[in-house]
Amino acid sequence: MKNSEHLLATRRFLPMFLTQFFGALNDNVYKQALLLVITYGWIQQQAASISTLNNLAALLFILPYFIFSATAGQLADKYERSQLVRILKISEIIIMLIGSAGFLLGNLWLLLLALFMMGTHSTFFGPIKYAILPEILKPNELMSGNALFQSGTSMAILIGMILGGAVISSSEGNLLWISITVLTIAVLGYFSSKFIIKQQVTAPDLKIDWNFFRTSFQTLKYAKSLPLVFTILLGNSWYWFYGATYLTQIPQLTQQNLHASENVVSLLLTFFSVGIGVGSLLCRRIGGTEVNIKMVPFGAIGLTVFAFYLAASLAFVPEQSGKLLGLYEFFHGGWSYYHVMFAVTLLGISGGFYIVPLYAMMQAFSPRSHRARVVAANNILNAVFMVSSAIFSIIILSLLKIDIKILFSITAILSAIFSFWLLRRLKPMLNSAQVSLED
Repeated sequence: MKNSEHLLATRRFLPMFLTQFFGALNDNVYKQALLLVITYGWIQQQAASISTLNNLAALLFILPYFIFSATAGQLADKYERSQLVRILKISEIIIMLIGSAGFLLGNLWLLLLALFMMGTHSTFFGPIKYAILPEILKPNELMSGNALFQSGTSMAILIGMILGGAVISSSEGNLLWISITVLTIAVLGYFSSKFIIKQQVTAPDLKIDWNFFRTSFQTLKYAKSLPLVFTILLGNSWYWFYGATYLTQIPQLTQQNLHASENVVSLLLTFFSVGIGVGSLLCRRIGGTEVNIKMVPFGAIGLTVFAFYLAASLAFVPEQSGKLLGLYEFFHGGWSYYHVMFAVTLLGISGGFYIVPLYAMMQAFSPRSHRARVVAANNILNAVFMVSSAIFSIIILSLLKIDIKILFSITAILSAIFSFWLLRRLKPMLNSAQVSLED
């Protein structure tokens, strides 16, 4: 833990940490606010259903990862990264001005345009931030740095959802306040980025290929040529499939299985986010400072065992009728509700154990000259797995009409099978990898 505190006190790490934190915070404040104004009809909805608009919003945020990730990786390898971050943070202020205009004018299409642009902003920022970490951290700090990044991002997501909802509900339809909020956070992000130390350019002679589809294919092809790295990327992407499957269902789970209100949705998301943060920090504390795979098996086991625990907990929730349970009734409704909260928290902790070492290994074992492009390949695969998760859930829940508890159980079994394959493949690769983390 001392190592983590030391990193947060350094000029080389703190500005990057804060820039990432404010970026994730703004993403989630804006997305939550947009979903609420659509859901409660505070803007013109162009005759589309709320469900359609919410799913369209989710798609528009993920779509840029398919289109722009490969180009973003090339730019992050070719140009000086601290300057790129500052350009992106200026663009975030402009995007939030567009979003603010959408809120104030009640224009849905401006709001959706800003959401797509925020997804694009995040797409270009991803390869930079994960390529910068190995440059500003020592090899024995990489696990701590990734743990802090993951826990900080989890907290930013949680605070963002709560803050976005709180500003919308307390402003009673006056959308000026949410506009001021997102603009303020964007400015804070830019201010933090000004203190990021200058980075060495790793591939100055790289020629940018602006053909999005060709570069995406070539980026994935290059990543596949590195068996160890590509296996790690598949492990990362499975986590996003798994996480998307669970997080997307929490609102439906809360309403249909727990018979509880929107406040309980936020409560469960809070437990999940806090769990990821705790798991990320414990991962470094228990697993040590060296980049290693020690904690991944524990995380993988937890993602399976606690998924069954959650499904079993739901089976014992008493039937309710009439008014949905609020927070007070939920906390006083019996032990079955506490089991659900505990299971969701343990899933978050297991996720932290699983993902932090994999991200650290991705950075450590990627060739320095191609590190940002490897991160871009990771983002493309993550997007593919997340969309696959949505299709998988639709088939199980909507087409086959199977209960959500069965969906969780099927996902747990798939996670066990995938994790067994991943660890069996990774262990000999890591043992034989002749990679110097000092380079």
